[in-house]
Amino acid sequence: MSGLEHGLQQGLVELGLSLSAGQVAQLLDYLALIRKWTQVYNLTAVRDPTEILSHHLLDSLAVVKPLQQQLVGSGVGQGLAAAFGHAPANRLLDVGSGAGLPGVVIAICCPWIEVHCVDTVGKKAAFIQQVALALKLPKLRGIHARVERLTDKYQVVSARAFASLPDFTTWSLAALAEDGVWMAMKGKHPAAEIAALPRDVEVFHVEPLKVPGLAAERCIVWMRKWPKP
Repeated sequence: MSGLEHGLQQGLVELGLSLSAGQVAQLLDYLALIRKWTQVYNLTAVRDPTEILSHHLLDSLAVVKPLQQQLVGSGVGQGLAAAFGHAPANRLLDVGSGAGLPGVVIAICCPWIEVHCVDTVGKKAAFIQQVALALKLPKLRGIHARVERLTDKYQVVSARAFASLPDFTTWSLAALAEDGVWMAMKGKHPAAEIAALPRDVEVFHVEPLKVPGLAAERCIVWMRKWPKP
């Protein structure tokens, strides 16, 4: 077992995630693709593979279990029926996805979710398409566009290090399904951004995250339209 695989496996244990050998292999192959494409297209400023693992993969993996719990709790997709071999019609839009974080990680760990990664940089959207092909992820798609111009609807709209909460929710409002939720990955608790949100956006949970190998603060800000439909 390589050092990267050992670090990934240890991180999965700490996060309470149980993935198949195939999914672990996909995550490692994804890391390798990030490294390869970054040499030409500068997908990420982080170049060291151990730092890509901790700062990107494990950071993104930390949201998987909270996302699964949110889908169960909200009733979206009638729970995670995929555990029994069924595929609910969950759709997630990852805004400003860049190298596909956390979108690609979610697509690997939750193959029943249709994941679209939107970015204004064409080469980054092309990278997502290549990842979908190379890792055999038929429900993953890269979209080259501004999120404001999308007309499809998604049960979950996510973002990681994309924009302020007011900008994120305003720009992606048209893409959020009536019963949908926003999932914003943040560092420290963004009290000032929360206070600046429009009146029709409700924060219903701020969930602290513990990322294996990272001492930095992390949290998810869960939001929805208010009043609820």
